Amino acid sequence: MGSRKHSARAREREEFLSSLGGMDDAFAAEEAHQREAADQKEEARLMKACLSKQRYATRAEAEETARACAQHGTYGLEVYRCPYCRGWHLTSHPWKR
Repeated sequence: MGSRKHSARAREREEFLSSLGGMDDAFAAEEAHQREAADQKEEARLMKACLSKQRYATRAEAEETARACAQHGTYGLEVYRCPYCRGWHLTSHPWKR
């Protein structure tokens, strides 16, 4: 157990922190890693949700395309407004309406 004197405890604390080898750098590196991972996740979400899909300027245009697809055998396509580009996309997943 350490000393009860404040100055001795402070010195022990400083010695302990210096023995860790700069944990501030480790925490900063981890925070940078977390930010980078979050940015990559958002970029992947954007790519899957919007950039990899055909965008339609109007709802009517998207609905016309869905009807044309149904005439060629692709049924069940729904139209939804994209939260990223504010355009219109088609989906086969009804929960995205």
